[in-house]
Amino acid sequence: MSSPQNVMRRILRNPNTVVSTYHTKQLHAQIVKTKGTLDSHTASILVSLYSHLNLLHHSLLLFHALPSPPPLAWISVIKCYTSHGLIHHSLASFNRMRAFGLLPNRHVFPSLLKASTLFKHFPLSQSLHASIIRLGLHSDLYTANALMNMYSKFQTSDHPANHALGEFSQRRRNDNPNENAKVASVRKVFDEMPVRDVVSWNTVIAGSAQNGMYEEALAMVREMGNANLRPDSFTLSSVLPIFAEHVDVIKGKEIHCYAIRHGFDEDVFIGSSLIDMYAKCTRVELSLRAFYLLPKRDPVSWNSIIAGCVQNGKFDQGLHFFRQMLKERVKLMHVSFSSVIPACAHLTALNLGKQIHGCIIRLGFDDNKFILSSLVDMYAKCGNIKMARYIFERMEMRDMVSWTSIIMGCAMHGHALDAVSLFEEMLIDGVKPCYVAFMAVLTACSHAGLVDEGWKYFNSMKWDFGIAPGLEHYAAVADLLGRAGRLEEAYNFICNMGIQPTGSVWSTLLAACRAHKNVELAEKVVDKILLVDPGNMGAYVLMSNIYSAAQRWKDAAKLRIHMRKRGLKKTPACSWIEVGNKVHTFLAGDKSHPYYDKINEALNVLLEQMEKEGYVLDTNEVLHDVDEEHKRELLRTHSERLAIAFGIISTTAGTTIRVIKNIRVCVDCHTAIKFMAKIVGREIIVRDNSRFHHFKTGSCSCGDYW
Repeated sequence: MSSPQNVMRRILRNPNTVVSTYHTKQLHAQIVKTKGTLDSHTASILVSLYSHLNLLHHSLLLFHALPSPPPLAWISVIKCYTSHGLIHHSLASFNRMRAFGLLPNRHVFPSLLKASTLFKHFPLSQSLHASIIRLGLHSDLYTANALMNMYSKFQTSDHPANHALGEFSQRRRNDNPNENAKVASVRKVFDEMPVRDVVSWNTVIAGSAQNGMYEEALAMVREMGNANLRPDSFTLSSVLPIFAEHVDVIKGKEIHCYAIRHGFDEDVFIGSSLIDMYAKCTRVELSLRAFYLLPKRDPVSWNSIIAGCVQNGKFDQGLHFFRQMLKERVKLMHVSFSSVIPACAHLTALNLGKQIHGCIIRLGFDDNKFILSSLVDMYAKCGNIKMARYIFERMEMRDMVSWTSIIMGCAMHGHALDAVSLFEEMLIDGVKPCYVAFMAVLTACSHAGLVDEGWKYFNSMKWDFGIAPGLEHYAAVADLLGRAGRLEEAYNFICNMGIQPTGSVWSTLLAACRAHKNVELAEKVVDKILLVDPGNMGAYVLMSNIYSAAQRWKDAAKLRIHMRKRGLKKTPACSWIEVGNKVHTFLAGDKSHPYYDKINEALNVLLEQMEKEGYVLDTNEVLHDVDEEHKRELLRTHSERLAIAFGIISTTAGTTIRVIKNIRVCVDCHTAIKFMAKIVGREIIVRDNSRFHHFKTGSCSCGDYW
């Protein structure tokens, strides 16, 4: 190892030599020991070394001991202040330096520009730019790169393009003259540079891409190649999000091929960008390949693959990667949780969601608004609306996502009046409702029969907020009218929509026809559905059920024969319940479960007690032409009853039972579950294909309106 004397000689010959903290202190001690006092030049070098090592205290002790600090000492202290985030001190030191009559050189302005950016003071940055021009340093490559970086940071620091590029960012730029000026400033500095390096090109390319100026960014990449400069990993990771945004997987693959040819494919930044690009282009299998080919994975690449899986409906796979991330002790970030929580929501994995929530609290991420919004949505979709409300009420900052999540959650859980009240509270809070927020409040009105309120919000969308209604909004209004029994009004509403109605819009009215037993209108609606969607199996099934309910068995049989000829199969009724971190699945009349005998025994005991309480089986709900005894057996073994009975015998008294069903709960089961909840003294929550039903003490949250 070099002696302090040799280090001293090397430092004095070359002030840019990098040494360790240990050697710097050894050198300092040796100089003091041999010389006794420090001359100005040597002290400045030591200040520079301490500053480079980010040792502010040592730098300042030496600096303040100098009677007349030279420029190198001032520059070193300014850099050290900036690196510690002491922006005021950095700028004050610059002003004192100028007051001493010392001219700043090319080494000081990059630190000052960084300080002004951290200080978020754009006029100050412009003043520094003016000083740079006056001193003739604007042609210096290092200073010009720092200027471009400064303007880029200001144009993106509070810009929504950081999170969502595209049309919104373009509209924001057009609406904000200052934003346009900052974008133009980056390009102006770039155009006036006599010499440019890869950093210069990357800065202007990244700035254009982050602000939605995709064509400009791609043109700059081509120009960079024409200037005989090879794009590096930073360049590629800047342009890949453009192809992700435009869902252009072909162009993305071209960039991928370029990365492979030039040895960038193992770069973790390129890898993360490729994972994200392929996922947004719905090519998640290519995302997985890019992930597995990375020799080293950082937290960003892990979060990218988790988000890519979840966004493409691969919820189990997303959770698998999250668990693997925990096993490998990868540092968790807030985006790790906001990516994986939606998977729990879609799988209704409440227990896992609770465990993740606990992890969030332990790591101190429970004040992040994006995570909290995801938790609100997860708890609502998993059936725990109380917890969703608890989290929402304690959020300090509520954005559109959190408001929409809680409004939709209340709507789906039968708290329609709460949903409407929250929507009005959101307006008072100054949050402008979006497309999805109106979908949520219209759903609430539909589930509670609030026809007048529904019409008010539907009309308000266009006239008060300039939002054109989409198919979902038309379907919600049709559903609202249909549930309320205003079938002809709903039919005319759909016929006079401003856009072509789809089969799903007509299907809402067909379901209402079934509920209100209007066979004639149902036949007209089915014709409309099959005209736009000939393969709509749900329409055949619903119409067959409508014929069966009207005891038109021959018509129902004809439809079923027609379905078989076309190869259409009815989705079997199925229910799920999670017990002990394991999901148990039940089909109607299914005897395959290992605990079936105990389940059957529990159902018999329950039925006997229910009948004593006044329950009478409604065999009209059995849509098969069989005898009464067979009808009773078919009703008794509906999938949700099997799941509930299993929940009762498998959990301790008082535990809430949560069941999910893939189709609508029938009228008789709805009545039966009210009796079950009262007899066992538990809350039973059933989520069917349209909403949650909370059964407690003999009543349901839907008020028998669903």
